[in-house]
Amino acid sequence: MLRRAFLRLTSSAAALGVLPLAAVGRPEAAWAAEAARIGFLLKTMQEERYQADRSFFIARAEAGGAQVLFDSGNNDELTQVQQVEAMLEAGVQVLVLQPVATGTAGGLIDKAHARGVRVIGYDSMPAGTPPDLMVMQDSWAVGRLQGETMVQWLTEKKGRVEGRVALIMGQPGDSNAAALSQGFLDLLQDQPRRLDLIEQRSHANWSPDEARATAERLLLQYGNRVDAFVCNNDGLASGVIAALEAEGLADSSKVFVAGADADRRNIRWVAQGKQAVDVWKPLKPLAYQAADAALRLAREPGKPVGDMFGDVRMIDNGSGKVPTLVTPVALVTRDNIDSTVIAAGHLTKEQVYGDCAANLDCTPGEPGG
Repeated sequence: MLRRAFLRLTSSAAALGVLPLAAVGRPEAAWAAEAARIGFLLKTMQEERYQADRSFFIARAEAGGAQVLFDSGNNDELTQVQQVEAMLEAGVQVLVLQPVATGTAGGLIDKAHARGVRVIGYDSMPAGTPPDLMVMQDSWAVGRLQGETMVQWLTEKKGRVEGRVALIMGQPGDSNAAALSQGFLDLLQDQPRRLDLIEQRSHANWSPDEARATAERLLLQYGNRVDAFVCNNDGLASGVIAALEAEGLADSSKVFVAGADADRRNIRWVAQGKQAVDVWKPLKPLAYQAADAALRLAREPGKPVGDMFGDVRMIDNGSGKVPTLVTPVALVTRDNIDSTVIAAGHLTKEQVYGDCAANLDCTPGEPGG
C-alpha cells in the first residue's frame, strides 16, 4: 500500500499501477468490485499529532480494503494544489482533504467535483464550494474549555477574574483557527471588563517561531506582567513556553498557558507545571470516521450523502450547509493526565514521566525510552 509521500513515489498514474480516472459516471457495480482508491491530503506534518492522523487513517482504510494515496502540503497552498491534481490524475474515487488555506479550498473541491470525485473535508472546514461531507473535532469547544480553565486559574490566583490575556492564533484566514478562537472569545465577552485582551494575533503557517516572537514582544512591552496566553495549538504554545523560559516564567503558577492537540512535549510540560492545560482532540475517532466515510462514498458513488450518515450536524461554511460528523474533545490538566491521554493509550506513562519524556523520538521499552 502506498504509505509514503505520494508525489515522491510517482510521476504518473501508471507508475502507481493504476489507470487514470476514466469513468465519471462509471457504473456503481464496477467501482464496488474493485478496491476503493482514496486520496488523503493533510496540510502539514509539522506538529506531532499528524503522524497519528496519517497512521490511524491509513490503517483503518486499508483494513477496509482500500488503497490510500497520501501526501501533506507542508503548509504551502500551491504545493497542495499540485497534490490534488496529481491524485485526481491517479484516479482516486474519494478525496479526504485538510486544506492548507481554508479560504480558497473551494477551488480544490471544484477540481474534484469536475472529475466526479466526492470530497470529505478533514478537521478544517473549507470555505467556498461545500465539501460533500465534513469530519471534524469540536474546535469551538476547545477554545471554550481553554477559556473556562483560564477563568478558574485567575480566580484562584487573584481572587477575581482580572488580568492581561493574549490570544495566540494560527494561520490567518483559517476556519479552524477562527473556530478555536471564537470559542474563547465568546467566553471572554461574558467576563467582567477587568480582563484585558492585549493581543489577538494570527501566525502564518502556525509557526512556533512567530508565536515566540509575539510572546517576547508582549513580555517586553508589559514588563513580564502578562497573565495568560491562550494558544490555538501546541506548536504555538511551544513558542510561548520558549519565550517564558527565557524570562524564568515558564511556570503555571506564574503564567497561564493553554495549548491544544496533546502533543507529547506539551503534555510533559503540563505534568511538569510549565503549561497549565492542554485540550486533547482524540485523533483515532476523527481518522476512523473519515476513513469509514471515505470507504462508503467510494463504494456507493450514486447514493446521496444525506441518506448515508445519520448522526450529522448541518454546519454553514459560508456558501452552504455541510453535513458534518463531529468528534469530542477533552481537557487535560496536571491532575487528570493519567485518566485521559494515558488511560486512552494516546501516550504512555513512560512517555510523559519517564526517560521517553526527554526524547520525542524514542519508543517505550527501547534503550533510552
